[in-house]
Amino acid sequence: MAEPRRSIRVLLVDDHQVVRRGLRTFLEVQDDIEVVGEAADGAEGVECAEELRPDVVLMDVKMPGTDGIEALRQLRARENPARVLIVTSFTEQRTVVPALRAGAAGYVYKDVDPEALAGAIRSVHAGHVLLQPEVAGALLSQEVAGGAQGRGNALTEREREVLALIADGRSNREIARALVLSEKTVKTHVSNILMKLDLADRTQAALWAVRHGVTG
Repeated sequence: MAEPRRSIRVLLVDDHQVVRRGLRTFLEVQDDIEVVGEAADGAEGVECAEELRPDVVLMDVKMPGTDGIEALRQLRARENPARVLIVTSFTEQRTVVPALRAGAAGYVYKDVDPEALAGAIRSVHAGHVLLQPEVAGALLSQEVAGGAQGRGNALTEREREVLALIADGRSNREIARALVLSEKTVKTHVSNILMKLDLADRTQAALWAVRHGVTG
């Protein structure tokens, strides 16, 4: 008999208690999502993420003290594996671009439909990069992949295949299945792609691929 699937462990980081309460109330009725903690600012969020080891962090951007972008940087510096989903009411490009450069796996707005938010959590947990169309446009206009244009020739044919599937939003597991590889091998290819293109994460890799026509 198959073991029951483990719930997605979620940490809420927002300086508004009402927002956190609303998110918790909705998420706690989801069969596959468990809220494991809350934090009122970025510094507390980093410490909670280190202690609780959530799968996904829902992170506000604008918070007093340590904001969401700095918290993201600190989590990446500590090599915390949590996938961070930015949840904010701010749509300015100066907020969008730094958040994704800092390592966010996705970006949604606070007025997102509750069911769509749950879907976003599941999506980033599965390894997908989740961007709304206008956010992807902002990243491209800001030259997120700047400096990498001439480096695509360094990629092997297999790495280009993996990159195309990253651009298609596939997780490592899905890429492995599509190319008949092990997940470990896919992970190695992804690391090589990021190194060769001098990119920070899958988000930048996906955007680079779209920009340069490396698609499936």
